[in-house]
Amino acid sequence: MSAEDVSLTLELAEDSMKKAISHLEAELGKIRAGKANPQMLDGIVVDYYGSPTPIGQVGNISVLDARTLTIQPWEKNMLQPIERAIINSNIGINPQNDGVIIRLFLPPLTEERRRELVKRSMGEGEHSRIAIRNIRRDAIESIKKAQKNGLSEDAAKDAEADIQVVTDKYIALVDKHLATKEKEIMVV
Repeated sequence: MSAEDVSLTLELAEDSMKKAISHLEAELGKIRAGKANPQMLDGIVVDYYGSPTPIGQVGNISVLDARTLTIQPWEKNMLQPIERAIINSNIGINPQNDGVIIRLFLPPLTEERRRELVKRSMGEGEHSRIAIRNIRRDAIESIKKAQKNGLSEDAAKDAEADIQVVTDKYIALVDKHLATKEKEIMVV
């Protein structure tokens, strides 16, 4: 294994860590923080003529005000399936169907509910930390194999140190995202 292979291992590890951060950002976006946000509906699928379709592809989702989302279906006969999908998704919001659009009124968060959301955010953060550590472990194993195949001990130690620096950077990024989300959730 040459120096090029070591740098490739480093690049792949950092790329995977970036993906872990992107996943964390997406998951944190789904956790509501008191304000209406169309991302809260990501992951909800509607039965569109027999095929599961993301809710954003069967209607227009918009923010009416800080506590209200509206969904304007592109086809009138999709009102019931959209309503059913929202109820089945367990996001804790009951849809209001007026025959034309669906309104989602977000109730104000209680202190207890805020703490639950922070706990859920922390859980997502822990999943990201575990993923990043697993990426680090795989990269270090790859370098150890390379060392057995002729990579110098100094080059292996330097590569492991570089991987640790990258790991620390991404773990700090996870912590920063979590602190921001916690502040966002706890603001009344």
